[in-house]
Amino acid sequence: MERFGEGFLEERKLVKRWSGPVPALISIVSLFAVFYATWWIFQDPRGYMRMYTPYVGYMYCRWWLIMMIWMVYIFNYWPFKRSWLESAHPLYKGIALTAVSVGILLLLVKGFFEGFLGNYGLAYFNPEQLEKLPGITSFFAIEYASLAILMFAAIASWLSPAWVVAFEEAPWEKMKQPAKGFSILMLTFFLSTLIYFVTMHPHMGILYHPWQYFTSIAPPYWEEFADTVSGNFHVGWIMCCTVVVWLVETIWERYPFNLIKHDWTRRFAAFFGIIAIALAMHFFFYFAQELTFGEAIRGTRRGFAPDWRWLHVGEMAIFLLVPALFLNFYFGNWPRKFSMPVNVTIRTLITIVGAVLLYIVYYRTSHLFLGTQKGISHPQQFPMIPMIWLVNLMLVQHWFMDNWPGWKLVPKTAEEIAADHVTHQAQIDEIKPTPRFGLGLGAGTIMGVVFFFVTVWALPFFYQSIDLIK
Repeated sequence: MERFGEGFLEERKLVKRWSGPVPALISIVSLFAVFYATWWIFQDPRGYMRMYTPYVGYMYCRWWLIMMIWMVYIFNYWPFKRSWLESAHPLYKGIALTAVSVGILLLLVKGFFEGFLGNYGLAYFNPEQLEKLPGITSFFAIEYASLAILMFAAIASWLSPAWVVAFEEAPWEKMKQPAKGFSILMLTFFLSTLIYFVTMHPHMGILYHPWQYFTSIAPPYWEEFADTVSGNFHVGWIMCCTVVVWLVETIWERYPFNLIKHDWTRRFAAFFGIIAIALAMHFFFYFAQELTFGEAIRGTRRGFAPDWRWLHVGEMAIFLLVPALFLNFYFGNWPRKFSMPVNVTIRTLITIVGAVLLYIVYYRTSHLFLGTQKGISHPQQFPMIPMIWLVNLMLVQHWFMDNWPGWKLVPKTAEEIAADHVTHQAQIDEIKPTPRFGLGLGAGTIMGVVFFFVTVWALPFFYQSIDLIK
């Protein structure tokens, strides 16, 4: 029976075309060249299509990410055959798979959200329906509709990969495609819908005057806790969930959850553990802004407003995703020679340093190269859009094109696949609850507490020392 792309990512061997760091450098240079060219064509306000309005461009950018996750992680490249995935030229394969993903994207946005839901369910999914309301201009109708669609995407971009990473495709892991893919898709889409209605729908209900008391909870239930009625409070933690899923999947190699032997205990621990880590990140990033920018003041605008700061939590999180994927895609998840806890720790530190540097470089230069506005909290400054656009292109290069042009695909033999599995399992099995393990766990806990307090002490100092906006 045809396997399609099941196990394709794990079983392929990407061989460098040249020695040393040359393949990584060439792939990265080509990636940024394509990024800047496509950004100018599709997103840049000075470019051709000018989709960075900003919500129109963000909506398409976010759903394109989900389309690729669906194609690769949920449907395992179905209906493309395994033989074609292994033999087709990377450039041709990349163009074909990208075209399919964009086609499904347009069908979903224009057909399902705007055409079906917008005309027969919720008017705010369709700009034409919104323009019928008194006082809603064409620009705001398009922006509000795009905002609603992308807020659904924010949730789906967390739950779609989370079911594969945390729940390991259970209980359908033994089914064949496309039955397995449709089963996971239906469940995660259903869960996304539920979470959307209790997190994002109340936000949409207060965008209009008067507030839509009979169709949504107004004011939203999180007002007193989050000090804002804005749904940005939920955008922040959901974005953190999205980032943590990929940290667990890439640089953490599903550690430490893979230490749990019992299947369903491991799966639930991973799913809710990801949420717990994301919430910790969510509140810490908000606290970090209190330390650096000063106390948030409700009723103010932009940088001091709680709603912007919850949004900025998600923006800060996305800066972690880019270096983590770089490390995994182009540097083979370096390092790999130590024990798994040590490898994971080093990769995490590299990711944090990379995220900080990227954060600084972005805010210093984005207005020069990307057409965004100068400043951290400007209404036209949405770093999640270019960061996710870059991530999308990285996924095209890594998932669809096998890291071409720096690498070439060589399928692994059955012996190599078995050896990889044995090596990975050996790394997990060597971590046992011995006295030495307990000592390391205690030391790690102490180091984490020290890191927290050092960070709290250092943040105001470094923020005052670094001029982000020149």
